[in-house]
Amino acid sequence: MGAGTSSDETLPGGPPLRRETSRLLSFSDGVFAIIITLLVLDLQPPRVGRGQMLHALVEQWPAYLAYVTSYVYVAVNWLNHRAAFNRVVNSGKALQWYNLAVLFSTALLPFATSVVSQAMREGDQADQRTGVVVYGLVGVLVSVSWLGLYHYLARHHDLLDQTVPRRFFPAERARAAVGLLGYALAILVGFLTSPLIALVIFLLLPAFYSLTSSGLYEIRRLRHPRG
Repeated sequence: MGAGTSSDETLPGGPPLRRETSRLLSFSDGVFAIIITLLVLDLQPPRVGRGQMLHALVEQWPAYLAYVTSYVYVAVNWLNHRAAFNRVVNSGKALQWYNLAVLFSTALLPFATSVVSQAMREGDQADQRTGVVVYGLVGVLVSVSWLGLYHYLARHHDLLDQTVPRRFFPAERARAAVGLLGYALAILVGFLTSPLIALVIFLLLPAFYSLTSSGLYEIRRLRHPRG
């Protein structure tokens, strides 16, 4: 069906979406919302005696850092997901499976966040190394899933709106590869030298994705249209 038929929907600032693609996007939005909600559940008020609350809250700094890092990471994943599927006008089984792989890997972040938070809060150096390795492996898995999705879309331009430049998804694929290398580096650094340095890398990677996010570009373009 053409873009003007009743089976198509349109996202603000984007091309028409086939109904099947629109359902896929709505389902994915719901999953991302649940993931972000699960992240905050790890932030529990400490049980302490009188006069010890402030000290106990400060001691939970690893939980706050892990939450902020993962929240930004999930948020940027969601923005990039919207930006990618805003350019898709037709989806098939293969694309749906690639999308499910992205959701599967991202859904592991609350678990990895809880592990690294508890390891940094209560564990010894061996526990901390284990924590950063677990978080890093999930980051690698997320990056691999995005790499697969972007590679598929880069090779199947017929699924995209005709206005999408052919270089768009190859460029996004390169960003995913940077993340893959970054998380792999963090695993090596955290396991062999310092878990704290690995945490810094974990914090910098979402910042990198934020600054280069095509999803954020979409928001800026809608707020400040040319002409």
